Amino acid sequence: MAGARPEQALLTADNDHSQSAATLATIDAMVDGLNDHDIDGMGRFFAESFRWMGNAGCGFKNGLREFQENWQRPFQAAFSDKVCIDEARIVQGQWAAAFGRQEAVHSGRFMGIEPTFKKVEIRYMDFWKVVDGKIVDNWVMVDFPHVMQQLGVDPFGGEGWEQYDSEARPSAV
Repeated sequence: MAGARPEQALLTADNDHSQSAATLATIDAMVDGLNDHDIDGMGRFFAESFRWMGNAGCGFKNGLREFQENWQRPFQAAFSDKVCIDEARIVQGQWAAAFGRQEAVHSGRFMGIEPTFKKVEIRYMDFWKVVDGKIVDNWVMVDFPHVMQQLGVDPFGGEGWEQYDSEARPSAV
């Protein structure tokens, strides 16, 4: 790219690097709360006005109540016996990132798919900004196409680019 470059990393320009331990403590406690299925108690970890910004199929949740009512409750209704496992985390100042998986049972309607009662793996990536012990922003990628494939639905109609892979994807763990 010749010429002027776009400014990079604007969101982390004011990152307070002294906050790494506090950020990690917030994320650790929040994941425990998720694994306890404590939807009503999420205010301990998320600011009332936080933004949850998901990929296509997941949506944008503005505020704690929208997150609880329009993500957590429908998700838990579709997937029971859910456990969240962060496989890797990186924390720097007020920012944390993780990728991992949730293991759950497809026990409710999901993306038009009636319950199969199959155990599924739900892969995700999260980026969080934590201020004063509360998550204020959460960028999320949830691999719903992978979940749909486990339930017997090909969201790509046979046109997925896995056809170009030289070998199967290795397990992350």
